[in-house]
Amino acid sequence: MTAVPRGEAPGGGRYGEAVFRPEQAGEGERIDFGALAYDDITVARLLALGAGPGWHCLDLGAGTGTVSRRLLADAEVASVLAVDRDVRFLAERPVPGLDVLEADLTAPDFDPGRFRLVHARFVLMHLAEREQLITRLAELVEPGGVLVLSDAVDLTSDRAPDTPYTTAMRAMWQGLRATIGTDVSGVPSYPHLLRAAGLDQVAAEIHVPPLVPGSPISRFWADTWDRGRAAMTATGQVDDEDVDAAIRYLDSDACAALSAGMLTVWGRKPDEPKR
Repeated sequence: MTAVPRGEAPGGGRYGEAVFRPEQAGEGERIDFGALAYDDITVARLLALGAGPGWHCLDLGAGTGTVSRRLLADAEVASVLAVDRDVRFLAERPVPGLDVLEADLTAPDFDPGRFRLVHARFVLMHLAEREQLITRLAELVEPGGVLVLSDAVDLTSDRAPDTPYTTAMRAMWQGLRATIGTDVSGVPSYPHLLRAAGLDQVAAEIHVPPLVPGSPISRFWADTWDRGRAAMTATGQVDDEDVDAAIRYLDSDACAALSAGMLTVWGRKPDEPKR
């Protein structure tokens, strides 16, 4: 049995290579549709956890930098180090206090320092060795700081009715797992993994944005299916007509479905004992 290289899918692909390539026209806009659907929830949670003046923050897989910039603007943190394997979108929108690092968090030598907040959203679900990565990320949190992780939870269970939406979603998850290793099945275990990494005050919540025609989340899924079309059709579960039908369904009054949820889990590193 051949070992799968770090961060790669069984097929050898990675996010941003086999699908969702940053150089593809409109990819930044697709990411921003997701940000519009989730940023308010993410930022509210970070504020509730105390993010504010004096905090130095690490935003992993920062994408277009919407969370990084809102930490600076809304929470007034001291600084944010935004990390991504491709930083073209981050470099396009510089702001004071935002530092940008092009790096691979799965690399053995990845060690950007210690931070009051370490945050990653929709990152670990695309990577192998998730359990080991959570332990490594916990090590980047300074005593008293927090680790906050968000990933998708699939709600298209076997009991969900067959609709153009559920058919497309099931094909998408299967196709992304085969091409880039995306796997959301273990996301509900994140609270346990944070406790195992030595964090305290661990808790979690789920947000499910409403699927209504023209909403940011509906436009995000439509763009995602269109860009992931080859991976989806390769599963044999759907063809191009099915994908087109699902995109039309999202924009119709007939749409009645649950979007994938976003599970956010957090934990705090214990303070160092006083001597």
